[in-house]
Amino acid sequence: MVSRHLKSPAVTATASFAASQKVSEIVKSVIDDIRANGDKAVRTYSERFDKWTPDSFKLSDDQIQDAISKVSPQTIKDIKEAQQNVRTFAQAQRESIKDIEIEIQPGVFLGHRNNPINTAGAYIPGGRYPLLASAHMTILTAKVAGVKHVIACTPPINGEIPNATVAAAHFAGADEIFILGGTQAVAAMSIGTETIKKVEFLAGPGNAFVAEAKRQLFGEIGIDLLAGPTEILIVADEQADPFTLATDLLSQAEHGPDSPAVLITNSEKVGQETLRFIEEQLKSLSTAPVAGTSWRDFGEVIVADDMDEAYRLADDFASEHVQILTKNPREALDKMTNYGALFLGEKTCVSYGDKVTPNLRPVENCC
Repeated sequence: MVSRHLKSPAVTATASFAASQKVSEIVKSVIDDIRANGDKAVRTYSERFDKWTPDSFKLSDDQIQDAISKVSPQTIKDIKEAQQNVRTFAQAQRESIKDIEIEIQPGVFLGHRNNPINTAGAYIPGGRYPLLASAHMTILTAKVAGVKHVIACTPPINGEIPNATVAAAHFAGADEIFILGGTQAVAAMSIGTETIKKVEFLAGPGNAFVAEAKRQLFGEIGIDLLAGPTEILIVADEQADPFTLATDLLSQAEHGPDSPAVLITNSEKVGQETLRFIEEQLKSLSTAPVAGTSWRDFGEVIVADDMDEAYRLADDFASEHVQILTKNPREALDKMTNYGALFLGEKTCVSYGDKVTPNLRPVENCC
């Protein structure tokens, strides 16, 4: 028996490629304009795309403190707790990276040193909701690595300064914070303008335009990776709870209308029940317009012949986030090698691991 789909994605690879070609053309024109016209072009595109034209894109110390004062004490507490988790793990990672020097022949010495770069840019996406975790995972880790100067760019949200994002960037250690988003922010940090310093390395996720800008500018600067839309893949056996599976799939589908959510299971019953719960939850989910579109266009439910085949299929997907909801979830450590982050067991989930634990996929390359 071979694997079979209970639900297939509605959007074809051909359609996705056609859309990406248009994105590429738009991004190239923006980069070329900013390269030629600097801050003037940056302001033009900020006004066009974000309706944002402040006197200065860079926040002053007073503006930063004013933004922080508008964030609730509980949110400040949550930010600091999450950042302490990330800091603790990042410090352990940094300490595990050692300088070496060996004598391979008498008088012949070879070695390597891990020297922090001087400047880094961190892009913290906005969109519908502030993504505070991107500040933890980019700015804070760069500072732990020893990067001397970190610039943060984040877009306005609904024409306003995103106060919680500013707070997260400040507490993470950003040396400069700009309210600037999209291709114009990536290009400005990568090329340099009259008011925005050119960085050596750029980290952080974003939409299709941000990802394409990073791709086109790679080589002029270093980048962390080319991040596509956030995604989730769940491997589940016959003991998995379909309600939990539906909830976790939609928790990532709601990120954007192009976020893939995939379930691979050895149980047709679990697959069918998960599909039923997804439809039920979409009826009352506040983010249903986005999550429903994403699920319709990019959602998949695949039934595998057995768990070995399920793990093989999951490895072929090589997803950003992989959850394992099986009787023995730790067996995935031996069965799988291709994933960004692995979440083992029903009590782990991507929505927690991505936000408040040190799941450092974007930024290991900062030191």
